[in-house]
Amino acid sequence: MEVFHGEGAELLVQAVLALETPAECRAFLEDLMTGREIQDCSQRILVAKMLGQKQVYNAITAATGASTATISRVNRSLAFGHGGYQTFFERQAGRKERGEEEP
Repeated sequence: MEVFHGEGAELLVQAVLALETPAECRAFLEDLMTGREIQDCSQRILVAKMLGQKQVYNAITAATGASTATISRVNRSLAFGHGGYQTFFERQAGRKERGEEEP
């Protein structure tokens, strides 16, 4: 299923690309999503990071509170998705190597 179709989806992509600072990003996400949605997305990216570090499901569940179903879903995205997580983590690693500050 193609989720990025229509004017709203294009606006979402353009909005994310227009953000320049961590403060702008936080403000946008708080306006766009509920607190629970932010927590869920935050949990998923942390799960992806831990999976990339080859941590086991039990350790990930203990550290994040994520269900095994969520961990499996993220793991499938890492293995068979569109590469979004990998792009982010590679860019973060590059920033660290260059000594750039994290937000």
